[in-house]
Amino acid sequence: MSGDENNPHSGDSSRKRSGSALHMGPRKKAASSNPLVLHGRHFGRMVFALCNYPSLLTGGILRLEELQDSSIEDYPAEVFVELVDSYPSLLERLTIGEEEDVIHVGELIGKGASSARGDDTKTLKSAVLEWLMPRGQPLIPPLSRNVKSDHGFNHEVTGALLCPAGLDWSNAETKASLKSGETAVRGDQWPMFLYARYVYDPETPWQGLLRSDILIYGFKHVFTSPSSMEKEPKATRSGNAYLHGMKSVTKGSLAYIATQVRFSLSSSSVFSRTDTVTDSENFYHSILDLLEDPDENEEVADLMTWWTRRIFPNSSSSHALSKIREKRAALRALANASAN
Repeated sequence: MSGDENNPHSGDSSRKRSGSALHMGPRKKAASSNPLVLHGRHFGRMVFALCNYPSLLTGGILRLEELQDSSIEDYPAEVFVELVDSYPSLLERLTIGEEEDVIHVGELIGKGASSARGDDTKTLKSAVLEWLMPRGQPLIPPLSRNVKSDHGFNHEVTGALLCPAGLDWSNAETKASLKSGETAVRGDQWPMFLYARYVYDPETPWQGLLRSDILIYGFKHVFTSPSSMEKEPKATRSGNAYLHGMKSVTKGSLAYIATQVRFSLSSSSVFSRTDTVTDSENFYHSILDLLEDPDENEEVADLMTWWTRRIFPNSSSSHALSKIREKRAALRALANASAN
């Protein structure tokens, strides 16, 4: 990630707190076992990954103090609320501290989120190669596990998966344009790998969206441990989901995995939030925006139920979501019957 992520914007003149912390030298390196660092690892994966946490916290505290209606930097206010609610006494610690304390807390949480993202990027780089072809079938030509220059649009298989839905990868001109970079792919141009069986129907764009096998494999790899890649998923004691009591798939975790898999398939070697080539931040936010769109509530509810059933089939959350879905369908049927 680029170095600006865990440093707040020094030019914000609206802060009431002392700005001295902005000019302090580097702090002592935080231990990876620090509780806030550990919390940041899970919060980044589960809720909001690509974030300047010091800016999020300082903006959130200012908003509480001044009762402002404006957004918190570039981040939804709900993210700030969810963050302070997810960690005991965090809000009290932030409100009684000076600005430098708020910044330091943000740096620790950001360190955790960044380190988790880096770990996942590193392990997925080689793991994703196992999921490109049906088991037992060779990848021709083979792809390097350590160097990504032959990935992305430079390879027939990864290129087809990254090809924006609606474009024809089998078309020679399209393929050449994508390979050369002449056709720049924005983050909001979603790739084929997001769709089940990698099939996109422009007439029914929700059909199969975010239900592909490669996303399921990626999710299990990160959350229920790399050893849980069988047909019947089972959480293990070493998995991140088990360690953090995760019982259902969240919108943030789904957007996070989609972003990680997309980067793993690409030819880019360094994950950067501000990278204009992969446009990962725009991609991540475009997925979250859809999942948070109230106009898409019904489709999103079905999607999240589908995911939780596959990742946590024995979870009470899975059964509860199933009941909600069934009740909604029953009410819809009743309303239709009344209308007729």
